[in-house]
Amino acid sequence: MFAQEYQETEFDMAKNPWMSLWLSAANTWAGAARGHWTAEVRRQQKKVLNEMTKPAARPVSKSRSSTKSSTSAQRKSKG
Repeated sequence: MFAQEYQETEFDMAKNPWMSLWLSAANTWAGAARGHWTAEVRRQQKKVLNEMTKPAARPVSKSRSSTKSSTSAQRKSKG
């Protein structure tokens, strides 16, 4: 009796093989898309985390030679 009920239940679940194929393909596509989206989110999170933890850049100080040339140019223009 149990075997007959099992066979009937299995038959009821497989009434529309095209729907099953379509849902299987949709599930495959959804899994691939979820993988791509997850990878993109992780890349963005990593980028933001790297920006937040990057050490602050020191301001670039002028070298003595560039300071000398700018002050001598100012003296020449005054005279």
